Amino acid sequence: MADHQEASVTLPSDPASVSAARRYVAEVLADWGLPDGHVIGDSVRLIVSELATNAVQHTFGQSPTFTVDMRLEREEQLRIGVTDSHPRWPRRLPAAVQQDNGRGMVIIRWLAAEAGGRLSVSPTEDGGKTVWIALPWAVAPAPAAAAEPHC
Repeated sequence: MADHQEASVTLPSDPASVSAARRYVAEVLADWGLPDGHVIGDSVRLIVSELATNAVQHTFGQSPTFTVDMRLEREEQLRIGVTDSHPRWPRRLPAAVQQDNGRGMVIIRWLAAEAGGRLSVSPTEDGGKTVWIALPWAVAPAPAAAAEPHC
């Protein structure tokens, strides 16, 4: 595997794009050697779902698209970023008992921490932001084919 791999997709800020982002991420992870059913895959798909939902719901139509960037560095760290062009950064809302939403960032932070990772936010040149999740890549590379014994 190369020292550095990248993948990216830009989708319209539409609720249907959330599942498209999740499918895209699952396909890329599989291409990068993540086995089906691996716990990190479930966490990453949930994180991307939450971040994509935020990009669609909380930009109030001011970001016509969002982008999902994926980077795998030296088979050690997986970075997932979701970028939109809305200037407001995510914030943790107070968790009221009857509240139906506003817990996405709490879930994302918890999932990242549970997997040994972290969350960060960085500004973009156009005034938007990227929410990044960095996770350790705990997937063993595929073993090399065993050498045939010579008789």
